Amino acid sequence: MRADALRMLGCVRIATVRQMAQVITGEESDGRSYVRRAMVELAELGLAETNGKDGKHQIWNLTPAGQKALADGNELPARPKAGTGAKAVRAGFGPHAVAVTDTILAYTDTVLGGRREYLTDWQVEVNHAIKETGLSFNTDAVLAVPTKTSEVRLFELDNGTMSQTRLAREVWDYERYAGHRVWEGARGTIGGTYPFWQRHRYTRSTTFPRLHVVLAGKAEHLLDNRLQALTAAVQGITIAVWANTLPRLQRGEPWYEIGVDDPHRRRSRYPEAVGR
Repeated sequence: MRADALRMLGCVRIATVRQMAQVITGEESDGRSYVRRAMVELAELGLAETNGKDGKHQIWNLTPAGQKALADGNELPARPKAGTGAKAVRAGFGPHAVAVTDTILAYTDTVLGGRREYLTDWQVEVNHAIKETGLSFNTDAVLAVPTKTSEVRLFELDNGTMSQTRLAREVWDYERYAGHRVWEGARGTIGGTYPFWQRHRYTRSTTFPRLHVVLAGKAEHLLDNRLQALTAAVQGITIAVWANTLPRLQRGEPWYEIGVDDPHRRRSRYPEAVGR
């Protein structure tokens, strides 16, 4: 039980006892009591800690010692820059992080067939940056599906705290990231330009990863209103964008396609990189 809890926190970074019991035991109240005892023992060992609450539920995260224990045991792929999440919880972002974990669990259950081994293929708070343009943003969760094509899926969650304008701007940031091109070629040759993401981030992907936007934190009718507003705000975007509300995702209901990948139109929208 303790080992399973450590592995889960290593994958999603932040979780409540409810969420851990959902994965580890598949039980309700009984499972929570087992997990709660395991977390107390991990805290006594200095491997996990709690720094805040989501409502009445304590939010747990690994300590640096807990992360080291996972790394030493080769339990997860190497994630050298991953933080524990403690600062985010103490700063008041715990509910958002818990909603991200709910999104990961819901997608795993309803889209990936409940296969828990996929949890190790998730990473949270993944930075995407282009130094030359100053563009930098963190993606809430990234799933690298272990297939021959190494399909990547990006997840952005709004927990009802952002304005509709800011949410739309964050989605457009992904198009700006996808549209940036770099020049490559040996000195003295003609060379050519290539998408930055395809050369320096997702080298095995043939298309820019699909962006999934998940809306949470409000009553369902308000989430539906935000979904309609986002659809209008990103009209004409040239990357694949799917949107859903967290309650609909948890029920296994379909996604809404609000953006279509169009690399040719995207290339005409952004200036070519300058060669040497």
